[in-house]
Amino acid sequence: MATVYERSVKGSKKASKELKKGDVVYVVLSIDQSRAPYEDAHLYSAYRITGDHPLLGGAMIGGHSVASLVLNHGPLYTEPPAGLRNVADAGRQVGGPLPKGEEFDRPLSDGEIRDLQRRVDKHDEETRGARRGRWL
Repeated sequence: MATVYERSVKGSKKASKELKKGDVVYVVLSIDQSRAPYEDAHLYSAYRITGDHPLLGGAMIGGHSVASLVLNHGPLYTEPPAGLRNVADAGRQVGGPLPKGEEFDRPLSDGEIRDLQRRVDKHDEETRGARRGRWL
């Protein structure tokens, strides 16, 4: 079962004591839809615990403590949040080009089918105009 460390001093101390080197923790990020309208509204980011603080003994991620991660970006999860995509993974591709010369075996989404149909219609209009001697 996933453990959730809340965004509080109590949660940061608990995470710092319980998490050990090699553990992976996850933070949910909110994405500004006005700057990235085609991106998901929420993504998660994964962090691996790399060691302990040499003086204070709390868990560390590189040069930053887990306690500061909880306080600044919390809550912290020990399993990936369900239904969210990792920020480091490739984004969803809708209406992108199909691979050339390869067999295409995955099902297309409704958005991809609409975009491909729009491209075919646009190509037909352009070639029809070119045959008549005029360009659109």
